[in-house]
Amino acid sequence: MTSAIFTRGSTMRHVLVMTGAGATGLLAMFGVDMVDMYFLTLLGEQELAAAVGFAGTLMFFLVSLSIGLQIALGALVARAEGSHRRDLAGRYCSSALLFNAVLSALLAAAAWFNRHELLYFLGARGITLGYATSYAGILLPATPVMVLAMSAAAGIRAIGDARRSMWAVVLASAINAILDPLFIFTLGWGLEGAALASVAARFGMLGFTWYALAVVHRLPSRVSPREFLDDLKSILQIAGPAVLTNLATPVGGSFVLKTMAQFGDSAVAGAAIVGRITPLAFCAVFALSGAVGPIVGQNAGAGHYDRVRSTLVNAIVFNALYIAVVWLLLWVSAERIVAAFSASEQAADLILFYLHFLVGAFVFNGLLFIANASFNNLRHPHWSAGFNFGRALLGTIPGVYLGASWYGARGVMAGEAFGAVLFGLLATIAVFALVRRLESESRPLPQDAAAAVSVSPLQAGREPPL
Repeated sequence: MTSAIFTRGSTMRHVLVMTGAGATGLLAMFGVDMVDMYFLTLLGEQELAAAVGFAGTLMFFLVSLSIGLQIALGALVARAEGSHRRDLAGRYCSSALLFNAVLSALLAAAAWFNRHELLYFLGARGITLGYATSYAGILLPATPVMVLAMSAAAGIRAIGDARRSMWAVVLASAINAILDPLFIFTLGWGLEGAALASVAARFGMLGFTWYALAVVHRLPSRVSPREFLDDLKSILQIAGPAVLTNLATPVGGSFVLKTMAQFGDSAVAGAAIVGRITPLAFCAVFALSGAVGPIVGQNAGAGHYDRVRSTLVNAIVFNALYIAVVWLLLWVSAERIVAAFSASEQAADLILFYLHFLVGAFVFNGLLFIANASFNNLRHPHWSAGFNFGRALLGTIPGVYLGASWYGARGVMAGEAFGAVLFGLLATIAVFALVRRLESESRPLPQDAAAAVSVSPLQAGREPPL
């Protein structure tokens, strides 16, 4: 038996605690990313910032893959935990970790051998292409380490330990922050030093998350080849659509980058700086998806759909209030942010345009994050894939293309920002409709019918349907 802590108590409190812990970790991680970019701008080469932007887009594909894989692990573990099956949760955890490690290693190897061509395809040219190739060449081999670390953190969150999941990210960020100036300036390794610091941080995060998962919670268990193959079907049912869901974002992002590259390295550098500001400013919104998922998963596993609905409402309210406050803070700090990065005229114009006018549109991204996390934990991951690809193919790409044609580099950013509006709203409507449907399907049978099925799957020794 397990505690399944999210099935009781205030859902708003669970949302705030999980989001707060997740946001603290992400704040540390994204903060280091932004400091990383700041250090590189001090070297005085605009091409370095642009190179990080190109390499970052390539790495984002693999990060999105890892998020999709960790979603499957977290959803299966959370639902098993909600059904009071810690044995099943441990088995799913082990099988998913093995699958995630093997798949990420194969994809990272393929990307490493083709990194020059991939970065050229994204729009990198000349000295910027050389810098980006070198940077990605160091980071790509450590991708499986990152995937395992993120997957282990998802397992920790799924059983309700938000605190240790947070500290894993904080530790990784501290390692990166300490090694960045040492490697970049003291040892004179420049861009390669920044990449090596990130690699060291990934190993630190993996060590901590494995300790928390295996030693503190004793979650992973031995699985036989037969059990692994049996579990693979459940993993792929969630991981397949979840990976597609998360790949939709870098697909749209790569189109954004290629389009922005038409306006020069200065425009790409401005977009790259915005790309570091955005996750830092909206760390709590990004954390919402990781927070909502386990809460929805445990309560769905226990059949408490009223608490699932309450969780969604609380998350949406938090999303709107948080973004309103952040928009105000970024507006009044815009000039200081531009000055801190010593941005060129074109880069500065793009940064100011984003901070003044486009920040508010992120509320729709938040709605989409909440809905997608819920779809994945309600056994409908294909819905999240549909909405994310809809946003990318019918929102971001047309918006960016038309925006670039009409308004230049500013139009690229505006098209990307407003690409999520329609699909954020539609996904929110859909997730509440799904909860209503699942709730009606899970209502108790009439007494005479219930007597005919008096033996539950757990009493009969069978696994609950997850």
